[in-house]
Amino acid sequence: MMVQLDNSIIAKLRSGQSIVFPTSTQPGLACIPEASALDALFSLKSRDENKPVSLGVAELNDAAGIVKIPKIAEEFLHSFPKGSITLLLDAVEEMDSRLGGDKVAIRVLSHPVARALAALVGPITATSANLAGEEVAGDVISAAGSLGLGMDSVIQGDCVGGLPSTLVRLEEADELNLGPLVTVMREGVVSIQDVMAWSPN
Repeated sequence: MMVQLDNSIIAKLRSGQSIVFPTSTQPGLACIPEASALDALFSLKSRDENKPVSLGVAELNDAAGIVKIPKIAEEFLHSFPKGSITLLLDAVEEMDSRLGGDKVAIRVLSHPVARALAALVGPITATSANLAGEEVAGDVISAAGSLGLGMDSVIQGDCVGGLPSTLVRLEEADELNLGPLVTVMREGVVSIQDVMAWSPN
């Protein structure tokens, strides 16, 4: 599927502003992972700076410069619906604390518009497009309106809605070779039971 992205909105994103975009679950709020852009995003959402946001990528390897990717990660992600899991991984180098510091949450985006955006721009924040503590609107236009953003800050596309992705901490096999350590940090569209029932082939 060929996705056309508005150049003026991409320019806004690259200049450090926040934009609303569709994901396979809820409308997302994107900025580039740089300090001034994160300042603007956290202010826009009235989000506590002690609550890090995740990063969205088109492919897991796009995060290779940011996090250490366990060998089992691709197999793990492919065991669940695309975009339904966010992985909490060790940072290659200490990041901005608003991105998690030494551990960064990475979501491989599945919505074609979101994937095209991340493929073009690189890693982007994939936090929900809402004021902190409020419900997320079901469509990108309403979500943008709730944040005081106009249509010039919206990439249109449908969101299915429902629960957010499930956040999972994935670590390499330990010295006793007991297999990878999987910890559910936040239950979402994939249940804890389904995650814990997973085992490598």
